[in-house]
Amino acid sequence: QVQLVESGGGLVQAGGSLRLSCVASGRISSINTMGWYRQTPGKQRELVAVITSSGDTNYADSVKGRFTISKDNAKNTANLQMNSLEPDDTAVYYCHVNFYGRALWREVAWGQGTQVTVSS
Repeated sequence: QVQLVESGGGLVQAGGSLRLSCVASGRISSINTMGWYRQTPGKQRELVAVITSSGDTNYADSVKGRFTISKDNAKNTANLQMNSLEPDDTAVYYCHVNFYGRALWREVAWGQGTQVTVSS
């Protein structure tokens, strides 16, 4: 069973920074992608940033230039450095991993979510 543990959320002033971390553990053979999604009440969960096994990254237009996703392959960890935070960034942030475990097919795991609140 694969588990994702998220940390780093909290309350910050607009213009401040936070660093989110996601650690994947369990029966993982390899990870295809790791990423972060976010969701606010009444809205669909949206992709914030993703990083592939080869290191390619993609970002939502709203966070380009402000957020940076990175990974540590040895630790099965993804980080999201969030700078110049804005009130619109307020959301629950969820880690997402696409991986190979015990099965022959790719599997997906989600973290429990961590709250990020940006005050104006």
